Amino acid sequence: MDLILEGIKKAFWLLITFDPEVMSITFLSLQVSGSATLISLFIGISIGTTVALSKFPGRRVVVSLINTGMALPPVVVGLFVTIFLWRNGPLGVLGVLYTPTAMIIAQTVIATPIVMGITLAAIQQLPQKLRLQILALGATRIQMVWILIKEARLPLLAAVMAGFGGVISEVGASIMVGGNIKGYSRVLTTATVMETSRGNFDIAIALGIILLLLAYIINLILTQIQQRERPR
Repeated sequence: MDLILEGIKKAFWLLITFDPEVMSITFLSLQVSGSATLISLFIGISIGTTVALSKFPGRRVVVSLINTGMALPPVVVGLFVTIFLWRNGPLGVLGVLYTPTAMIIAQTVIATPIVMGITLAAIQQLPQKLRLQILALGATRIQMVWILIKEARLPLLAAVMAGFGGVISEVGASIMVGGNIKGYSRVLTTATVMETSRGNFDIAIALGIILLLLAYIINLILTQIQQRERPR
């Protein structure tokens, strides 16, 4: 208990003094996970909506793959992204391994299936008649898709929260592709693991508390937006 209290005091002190290293790590965490979430939203919503509104052979297999992707182990994602970005790998020419860019790529791979799966379920649960009514009123297919996305905005906001939550808290892929380099690719999760391995439990707890606060603040903002949009 004393260790936890010490960690809480340490976290409070690091925050009120705006510790440069902690601030740098926190902002990088937000930058990497925020960028990955935004990219995953564009890809995930696009593909999820397309699959939900389409009928084609093997559709159930595709849906099963999307649902399986929602549970991708981050360490496995990190392994394959590392192989692809390794200097002798297919994308080695990019030279981005052990950089924040590589971390964004890995986290995007993790978040995209989550967003895709929730989007697929959200669009599928809308009444079939709604699509026909929208088209009957003269809307184009693109307009119909946009209206359906607006109708499913509440679960899609949940997809944003799930996607962001899935990447801001992951550690395996970030260490493997980012290298946990001080002042360059070190984020809150990797820094917490490092301090724990060193036996600096008070600092590790402090970083963990800061990570929880960051996740809570982002999700609080998104929840406020979601609940404001909720039908009365």
